[in-house]
Amino acid sequence: MTDYAARRTMMVDTQVRPSDVTKFHIIDAMLSVPREQFVPRDRREAAYVGENVDLGAGRVVLEPRTLAKMLDALDVRNNELALDIGAGFGYSSAVLSRMAEAVVALEESQDWLDEAQEALSEFGADNVICQQGALVDGAPQHGPYDVIILQGAVEHLPDAIIDQLKEGGRMACLFAEGALGTVKIGYKLDGKMNWRFSFNAGAPVIPGYERHHAFTL
Repeated sequence: MTDYAARRTMMVDTQVRPSDVTKFHIIDAMLSVPREQFVPRDRREAAYVGENVDLGAGRVVLEPRTLAKMLDALDVRNNELALDIGAGFGYSSAVLSRMAEAVVALEESQDWLDEAQEALSEFGADNVICQQGALVDGAPQHGPYDVIILQGAVEHLPDAIIDQLKEGGRMACLFAEGALGTVKIGYKLDGKMNWRFSFNAGAPVIPGYERHHAFTL
């Protein structure tokens, strides 16, 4: 029988702490959320490996280091509302549920959302709202948000997503730039995004967030 609790501790000790993530609530959340419960059943053995877990359809669960460093840079507080775009099977939303006052988990696939809802309920994350909808549209009905995080890379960030961020809010975005992407934290000031470099990471581009190329004859 696999000792997932021991793997979870090893994940934090070898992937999260060495990446300069020291905030207690992030460490505590990543130690307490059973990552193996939030991936497809046939991928559970890979849940704690230090790489993205493939969900299929061009989507992944971000590697623990990437998610932890994003959350560290965002500095989520317990009185804030967070939007988790591309929540997949709900892992990132479960981690966020231990930090934010409430989390909206947005997922396009109803099947994945059903899995997420079940796992989140089992974990006791009753401050997470599971919302089905197109990832490029966000979830304006629950916003505006203090914090927005995207679970995958983007080439193009739609204005509709920026519009859902509160004035003074923060957004973590992995911009695809060749093989290695750049995670930047965006701060919304006077209606405009001000981006600051955070760290490098890699992930597939979220479907719908590709750059729109202009075709000429």
